[in-house]
Amino acid sequence: MKWPTLRETTTEARLILIGIPVLIWTMIPIYHMFLFAISPKEDAFSGKLWPEHPTLHNFEIVFYQQHYFLRDFWVQFGNSALIAASAGALTLVIATAAAFSISRLRVPGGRIVLNLALFTYFIPAAFLAVPMYRTMGNYGLLNSHWSLILAMVTIACPYAIWVLKQASDKLPVELDEAAVMDGATPLQIFRLVYLPLMMPSLVAIGTYAVLLAWNEYLYAFLLLSNDRDITLPVALGNFLSADDSPWELLMTTGFIYALPPAAIYYAFRRYMVGGLTAGAVKS
Repeated sequence: MKWPTLRETTTEARLILIGIPVLIWTMIPIYHMFLFAISPKEDAFSGKLWPEHPTLHNFEIVFYQQHYFLRDFWVQFGNSALIAASAGALTLVIATAAAFSISRLRVPGGRIVLNLALFTYFIPAAFLAVPMYRTMGNYGLLNSHWSLILAMVTIACPYAIWVLKQASDKLPVELDEAAVMDGATPLQIFRLVYLPLMMPSLVAIGTYAVLLAWNEYLYAFLLLSNDRDITLPVALGNFLSADDSPWELLMTTGFIYALPPAAIYYAFRRYMVGGLTAGAVKS
């Protein structure tokens, strides 16, 4: 049995000393959100570390839509899921095809297109919201889910293409050459060679795009207005318009809304780390 060296032990101890405060600092807002969710309205701002009479009644109100602001909760939740899934799928299709064309097919001008796409990130996404609103209006897409889906794909694609292109560059070019010698077409290379080897990065990018669309507020607020078409983040903002905002219901709804992305992240966390930073293949 090999015992850890003093240097290894010291390094691990330092990481623990840094990690514990960061973990606590990260968990404090989540804990207070959960605290609001299980507190009665009169105890929501008691300042105690645990409510005297914890209850799940707030969850019942949300699930059964027993409040004015929650009358379309499940419809809005479904809108968020539909838009996030669609944006993730479209981003994957566009980014995968673009990265394959630039990295493997060496399409002329591909790198210039990639650099121009990345250049859009020099402009904050919030500054592009009004031009995006006008563009969607010109094409008659306002108050349509497609407007938000296309906006999210536009924001996610440059980064997605760049990550997939970097990962694709690390794949052995000999695999493509061997496939060509066997008579494979570019489409067959893409389907049988490229996609299986790129799967970790594809899962990571798909997860990134889904979470980006799931948490979006500004574009959803501008592009959608009908109560049955808006996403849940916009509906949560409506809670703040009341004179006596039901904070306990707001936090309960937010807590429920945070569960799907948390589940997605933990389901694909090994891909999120490896897919966004690696791209190499095992020999």
